[in-house]
Amino acid sequence: MSNGLFNLRRDPQARLGATLAATVLLVALLGPHAASQSPLALIGPTYGLPDHGAPLGYDYLGRDVWSRLLAGGRSVLWMSFAASAIALAAGAIIGIAAGLSRRRIDHAVVWATDVLLAFPDLILVLLVVSMLGRAPWLIVLTVAVSFVPGVIRLARGVTLGVASQEYIEAARLMGYPWWRVVLLEILPNISTPLLVHLGIMLTWAIGMLSGLSFLGYGVAPPAADWGLMINENRAGLMIQPWAVLAPVAMIGLFALGSNLLAESVARAGARIPSRRGPKSRARTLMRGIKRRERETRA
Repeated sequence: MSNGLFNLRRDPQARLGATLAATVLLVALLGPHAASQSPLALIGPTYGLPDHGAPLGYDYLGRDVWSRLLAGGRSVLWMSFAASAIALAAGAIIGIAAGLSRRRIDHAVVWATDVLLAFPDLILVLLVVSMLGRAPWLIVLTVAVSFVPGVIRLARGVTLGVASQEYIEAARLMGYPWWRVVLLEILPNISTPLLVHLGIMLTWAIGMLSGLSFLGYGVAPPAADWGLMINENRAGLMIQPWAVLAPVAMIGLFALGSNLLAESVARAGARIPSRRGPKSRARTLMRGIKRRERETRA
């Protein structure tokens, strides 16, 4: 595990992904305190161009785009993290239980996940939100439910592979309770694919939540939200593009950063060398040759 973390720190792709994601997170967390204007104040002309008081210009109502950009990331990011965490926890528990249970329970869980996977995620979320309202907690739970079947299938698959190992059988023969086997033997060995899937779900969640706001089913106006900003100002894209391009850039940077980081975690867990160019690959190859020579002499 420590060797994998060391390789992850040396991976330039992991550093780039962590930098991008951390930058967007800092903007979302600290941005509301650094905004020079209220995100709701009408202080400029409609679709006004950038000036000294508004570096990104004004939106369709004359509000400062820079202030709304700084204040609009907190909602979409906390909802993305909450939905992904809930889906990971619920899906991991059900998937591990299905992988360790009898055939009938396992088959019932697989059948239920197949039924849920038959519905497109965005259509399912739109259906629930349009019927029950767009409260933030409801949107988070609905997005989490749409992600749970994929987590269940992943957790069940890796649990089936780990449960057949000899050390699991040894732990059972020694009389360890089932919860100790799960927490100390199974969960640590399936944590890497689950963490990778968490990063992928973050990318999906921020895209889905921004899409909901764009379609008018997410955060309600006049609140500042990146997806809502895109929807509100798309009519003036040719006049004042920064009101649309700025939130698009923030969403894209966070999605790219979390995706790069998730891929690097997967590669580190699988112990696949990072892509560093021919010189680095040559050094890795020479180290392997020298290590085999030492083992042969010994």
